Amino acid sequence: MNQSIQLSLFEGENTLTFAVSKDVECAVDQLSTDDKCRSHGSVYTKSEVVEFILDLLGYKAGKPLYEFRILEPAFGGGDFLLHIIDRLFESLVINGITPSFETLKKCICAVELHRETFQQTKLKALKRLCQFLPNDIAQRLTETWLTQGDFLLEPFKADFDFVVGNPPYVRQELIPAPLLSEYKMRYLTLYDRADLYIPFFERSLSLLNSTGALGFICSDRWMKNRYGGPLRSFVSRDYHLAVYVDMVGTAAFTEEVTAYPAITIFNRSGNKPTATVHRPEISRSVFNNIVDAIEQDDPGIGRNFFKPAMVQREGMEPWILESGDQIDLLRRIEANFPSIESVGCQIGIGVATGADKCFIAPFASLDVEDDRKLRLATTKDILSGEVKWRGLGVINPFADDGRLVDLQKYPRLRSYLEARKQAIAGRHCAKRAPERWYRTIDRIWPELAARPKLLIPDIKGEAHIVYESGELYPHHNLYFITSDEWDLRALQAILLSSLTRLFIATYSTQMRGGYLRFQSQYLRRLRLPKWELVDNLQRRRLIEAAQLRDPIACNEAVFSLYNLSEKERAAVGGNGK
Repeated sequence: MNQSIQLSLFEGENTLTFAVSKDVECAVDQLSTDDKCRSHGSVYTKSEVVEFILDLLGYKAGKPLYEFRILEPAFGGGDFLLHIIDRLFESLVINGITPSFETLKKCICAVELHRETFQQTKLKALKRLCQFLPNDIAQRLTETWLTQGDFLLEPFKADFDFVVGNPPYVRQELIPAPLLSEYKMRYLTLYDRADLYIPFFERSLSLLNSTGALGFICSDRWMKNRYGGPLRSFVSRDYHLAVYVDMVGTAAFTEEVTAYPAITIFNRSGNKPTATVHRPEISRSVFNNIVDAIEQDDPGIGRNFFKPAMVQREGMEPWILESGDQIDLLRRIEANFPSIESVGCQIGIGVATGADKCFIAPFASLDVEDDRKLRLATTKDILSGEVKWRGLGVINPFADDGRLVDLQKYPRLRSYLEARKQAIAGRHCAKRAPERWYRTIDRIWPELAARPKLLIPDIKGEAHIVYESGELYPHHNLYFITSDEWDLRALQAILLSSLTRLFIATYSTQMRGGYLRFQSQYLRRLRLPKWELVDNLQRRRLIEAAQLRDPIACNEAVFSLYNLSEKERAAVGGNGK
């Protein structure tokens, strides 16, 4: 029998009713009491940053805020909510309005899923309201403004002037299956491996009125990653990115996070260039100057606090917010050179086993038949820039035809695997196909070990491209490139160059410490000439630069190969001059 989740919005009237199954209702209840999920989803924002976002959004006390409606879809510990309350009552004082329940009942709507968090923050909000109002009115407003429930399922009217907050960071694997299916049915942007903040964007933007604005501090991965494609398409159709503040390397939150976020301000209309700010100091005075500069459309107030940028956005394509010269260079290269894969280079990722402690061990001590193990390359083997194998090996349970080998024909392999069967068979992939319990998550192709290849760690500050002559099989934290057409040493020089770093930095998100993601989706963005079109002198210069691992020589050879002008060289940087 279907149950329904209902929201009493503002005046206690149910605006809509969404039917959900009993399984979904139980899943919502589970998440509302799950401390593990809360700890993954809650990252609290510093007070200065909250004030900055509210200012950028235009939610300022000088305005008649009692005439506006503001929504916070996941209020957590009240970082935004308490500041919103303070600004609302300051606005009443400035405008000489006597506070009352009727005046204020529609001003704020705030939602929180986790019950304990909801109750704790509700008490904070009540205490704050009691500073301005009699206790009974404060109590009524608290009950009216705050809702405990699932924002993605609760019914609302699309009539908000502002939506603001820090949406939850929750991976899909933490969401119960019935609820995840319900989300995917409702939200087209919940695509691939997208975190939960993605449908929060979709729902929140949809709830804005015709003049409304949204301000979120959130991971900016969706602007470039594959899973952000549908959201980029959704936003591009009907919304304008008014402000983008890159917060990489700043202490925006009360705790450290691996993927630093961005502040994004969206509205429903506008054709002005996006005001972009990069890594501002966490300071009220700096933030105030930035807001003043943006509002007066004058980047030169005091110093260059922001720069206008035309966001490059086409459907699901990654968004580009880099400097004009860099974008022009990338666009020229993309227009004039084919993709790396179309000129005979193959990009892949190493093997994921799902149980490394079982499938991976020192090669010499793996007591299986010789043709059932391969020498393994890991990130630690290539730390120096050259391969220094530490002696690990990986079990290969696959025959040449791609099927699992018959364990009856491999008694040593059978004995080895069965001694570890509890751990191996307990993996998710094994539970789905119990008869194939001893397979690795990825199929192993022994011929890959014998091929020369370039090995590339996922997360690095600079390009770390290592040539491997054809003896090792890559582990899952290594990407690899092979080619029967391009000389791999020459290709190594290109991948070590500043031009490649510009490509990766443009399309990748940055991690803590300025590290980039050298993932296959970004490596496939690279452009190369066909090898037969590279003359002998250029070939020799590329190969020699790679063998020396000389970044200046790599840049000079690569800049010459792509015929970069002096202006383009300056845009790339790193030319060593």
